[in-house]
Amino acid sequence: MARPVKFPENLRKLRKSARLTQAMLADKLGVDQRTVSAWENGIAQPNFETLAAICDIFGETFDSLLSD
Repeated sequence: MARPVKFPENLRKLRKSARLTQAMLADKLGVDQRTVSAWENGIAQPNFETLAAICDIFGETFDSLLSD
Protein backbone atom coordinates (compact mmCIF):
# COMPACT_ATOMS: atom_id res chain seq x y z
CA MET A 1 0.00 0.00 0.00
CA ALA A 2 1.34 3.43 -0.95
CA ARG A 3 2.22 5.88 1.79
CA PRO A 4 0.22 9.11 1.86
CA VAL A 5 1.97 12.16 0.47
CA LYS A 6 3.04 14.44 3.29
CA PHE A 7 3.92 17.39 1.07
CA PRO A 8 1.68 19.98 2.78
CA GLU A 9 3.09 19.18 6.23
CA ASN A 10 6.67 18.93 5.01
CA LEU A 11 6.49 22.22 3.14
CA ARG A 12 5.08 24.03 6.17
CA LYS A 13 7.77 22.60 8.47
CA LEU A 14 10.59 23.47 6.08
CA ARG A 15 9.27 26.98 5.49
CA LYS A 16 8.88 27.68 9.20
CA SER A 17 12.29 26.22 10.08
CA ALA A 18 13.81 28.50 7.45
CA ARG A 19 11.94 31.41 9.05
CA LEU A 20 10.16 32.24 5.82
CA THR A 21 6.62 33.54 5.62
CA GLN A 22 4.30 32.22 2.94
CA ALA A 23 4.73 35.56 1.16
CA MET A 24 8.53 35.31 1.29
CA LEU A 25 8.51 31.78 -0.15
CA ALA A 26 5.97 32.82 -2.77
CA ASP A 27 8.26 35.67 -3.83
CA LYS A 28 11.22 33.30 -4.20
CA LEU A 29 9.09 30.98 -6.36
CA GLY A 30 7.35 33.66 -8.41
CA VAL A 31 3.88 32.66 -7.23
CA ASP A 32 1.17 34.31 -5.15
CA GLN A 33 1.08 33.85 -1.37
CA ARG A 34 -2.37 32.27 -1.75
CA THR A 35 -0.78 29.57 -3.88
CA VAL A 36 1.67 28.64 -1.11
CA SER A 37 -1.25 28.61 1.33
CA ALA A 38 -3.18 26.26 -0.97
CA TRP A 39 -0.19 23.90 -1.11
CA GLU A 40 0.19 23.89 2.67
CA ASN A 41 -3.52 23.21 3.11
CA GLY A 42 -3.54 20.36 0.59
CA ILE A 43 -5.87 22.20 -1.78
CA ALA A 44 -3.39 22.35 -4.67
CA GLN A 45 -0.01 20.97 -5.64
CA PRO A 46 2.90 22.66 -7.40
CA ASN A 47 3.92 21.63 -10.89
CA PHE A 48 7.15 19.71 -11.42
CA GLU A 49 9.30 22.76 -12.12
CA THR A 50 8.07 24.54 -9.00
CA LEU A 51 8.54 21.40 -6.93
CA ALA A 52 12.15 21.25 -8.16
CA ALA A 53 12.61 24.91 -7.18
CA ILE A 54 11.23 24.19 -3.69
CA CYS A 55 13.73 21.33 -3.34
CA ASP A 56 16.55 23.69 -4.35
CA ILE A 57 15.48 26.40 -1.91
CA PHE A 58 15.40 24.02 1.04
CA GLY A 59 18.20 21.66 -0.06
CA GLU A 60 15.84 18.70 -0.05
CA THR A 61 15.16 15.80 -2.42
CA PHE A 62 11.83 15.02 -4.02
CA ASP A 63 11.56 11.93 -1.83
CA SER A 64 12.10 13.82 1.41
CA LEU A 65 9.66 16.54 0.42
CA LEU A 66 6.91 14.14 -0.64
CA SER A 67 7.10 11.44 2.02
CA ASP A 68 7.16 11.13 5.78
